[in-house]
Amino acid sequence: MRVAIAGAGAVGRSIARELLTNAHEVTLFERQMGHIDEKAVPGATWVLADACELSNLEQADLHTFDVMIAATGDDKANLVVSLLAKTEFAVNRVVARVNDPRNEWLFDEDWGVDVAVSTPRLLASLVEEAVSVGDLVRLMTFRQGQANLVELTLPANTPLAGKPVRKLTLPRDAALVAILRGGRVIVPQSDDPIEGGDELIFIAPDDVEPALRDAMQV
Repeated sequence: MRVAIAGAGAVGRSIARELLTNAHEVTLFERQMGHIDEKAVPGATWVLADACELSNLEQADLHTFDVMIAATGDDKANLVVSLLAKTEFAVNRVVARVNDPRNEWLFDEDWGVDVAVSTPRLLASLVEEAVSVGDLVRLMTFRQGQANLVELTLPANTPLAGKPVRKLTLPRDAALVAILRGGRVIVPQSDDPIEGGDELIFIAPDDVEPALRDAMQV
């Protein structure tokens, strides 16, 4: 997979190193010469250019990339990069970093963003996930489909204990995608039983979350 990353700060470099470890092809766009350090991310291709400039993206053949990650520390720049990547080069997947949670509402499909990642919101969600039992916690929003990744930790005395997955009454458009149990990650099969203390991971649209919450509290 070919991945372009706009912004070679600490965040961009960390993402690049992780992707290279997984055998992806990575190109880093950085507009400041002083931030370019090829030894910091061996194996990546570096481009000294402002990714907000259409001509620079054209020269880099951005249309041949599978993913664009807008990872700069400037929300305005990340929006511009996302919009150009999606509308001018039809990049299949655009992921954008949200630096200021107050700007999160802007990072949607109108600006070409498929997935918006807000570090403050993600950290807050992880804190809620660690302490919340019996309620849904939103972990991530997939903008393209207007769906959310949500988590629910069942109480130890849940009445659902022992019930197989196939007998869960989930609302339409909600899907159980994983069960976290102790140190295990379980891909749910129809006969797998639910246990107290399970962390259930769902994908569900906004308007289905209340029904999902009610269904898991029976």
